[in-house]
Amino acid sequence: MRRAALGFRMHSGWGAVVAVSSDGGLEVIDRRHILVAEASTPGSKQPYHYSENLGLKKAEEHIARCSAASGQLASAAIREILAKLESGGHRVEESAILTASGRTLPPLEKILASHALIHTAEGELFRNVVHKACEEAGLVVTHLPERDVGERAKKIFGHKANQVRQSIMACGKRLGPPWTIDEKLAALAATLALQPSGPR
Repeated sequence: MRRAALGFRMHSGWGAVVAVSSDGGLEVIDRRHILVAEASTPGSKQPYHYSENLGLKKAEEHIARCSAASGQLASAAIREILAKLESGGHRVEESAILTASGRTLPPLEKILASHALIHTAEGELFRNVVHKACEEAGLVVTHLPERDVGERAKKIFGHKANQVRQSIMACGKRLGPPWTIDEKLAALAATLALQPSGPR
């Protein structure tokens, strides 16, 4: 079995996932978009926005309901990815989720009173459901602040950091679209997680 890792860059209701193996050179072995918002539930893609004017109790209930449904979707998506990779001879033990600033969130009442905090909270919700789903699948989970990922690469790869990033950029030519900033950063996160000296 060849070692592999998953990298995630999440958005509201969906995320880009890239699986990378480094045996014999960097190789992207899977990439896809996963949906983590229940389409039949109103406001599921932006549960905090939707809850802004519901009142605190109903807001709490709505957000909890959306979070639970998103968790089920994330778990199902990750199980499907892992099953496919395992059938192809890859063993996934590591995962990395790109994060924002890591700002600590206040109580819900204060979140709903601030548009900026609503955005922050929604990002945290979808990253958290993926984190939990990865842990439930037995993966080690690393959180990588997106703004620091370049410095992390330099620290781990040294003078080869640019070569690694160029290799990731070049994957798009072989794989074809989509190979956007989402896929590139998710691939870099997965690559960092695979390294023995990688972030924990």
